[in-house]
Amino acid sequence: MNIDIFIPARLDSERLSKKHLKEINGEPIIKILVKRLEESRLIRNVIVCTTDQKTDDELVDFLKRENILVFRGDKKDIIHRFLKTAEYFQTDIIIDVEGDKIYTDTEYVDHIANELENSDYEFITGSSSKDNFDPSSSVHGFIPAGIKVSALKKIFQFKKTDNTETGYKEFFTSNPIIKKKFITIEDIKIPNHSRFTIDYLEDYNCAKSIFAKLGNFFHVKDVIELLEEQPELMNNLQGIIKKWEQNYEKNMADISLNKRD
Repeated sequence: MNIDIFIPARLDSERLSKKHLKEINGEPIIKILVKRLEESRLIRNVIVCTTDQKTDDELVDFLKRENILVFRGDKKDIIHRFLKTAEYFQTDIIIDVEGDKIYTDTEYVDHIANELENSDYEFITGSSSKDNFDPSSSVHGFIPAGIKVSALKKIFQFKKTDNTETGYKEFFTSNPIIKKKFITIEDIKIPNHSRFTIDYLEDYNCAKSIFAKLGNFFHVKDVIELLEEQPELMNNLQGIIKKWEQNYEKNMADISLNKRD
């Protein structure tokens, strides 16, 4: 099977504009993320999936200069954008790493890729529980989602909305037509009220501090050990967790599906 990483990313984020081109350790975030993901053993391609809007021309120009694969598609319908990318690259399994998930651990990338290739699961992602999907869980900063393209086609066929930007994973986690699995981070206690993503300026400043200490290549245990020694690194994130949750709920997509014949 052809297993590719898709990175959905766009520059016109309302919360932190052009965040993917902001620098950490002297390099743009999107480049750091791509290079980290290229450490995976099971992935064929790493592809940035951006929009066909003029606002993303700057991102596309940068990616092309860096010889990073890029595909442009629908602005609001990420499921459609993923499907067109998969058709173009003849992808069978997608490992979905959002462009602000710069901490994503390639050990989980390979784990999910291997399990999807060798099981009948159609969707696998991280969560705080093996029984339910928790979109606000900090484990999503380290564990990506995996989607079989056959499942993507199924959801695309029956979804009601063309705006799947916020909450697109819930199409797979909440609908019974998809065979799904949730995995957790074992043997490592992640601090309460932590965040491992870059949505706000506070996230960006925190990431700069963590990457300055660990370099650009590390695993989840390295981050947690650092935070055990220096918990103050995340002190400024407390106020934005609720803000993120409110924004997520406000913009959540309609994940209901049309009835099948």
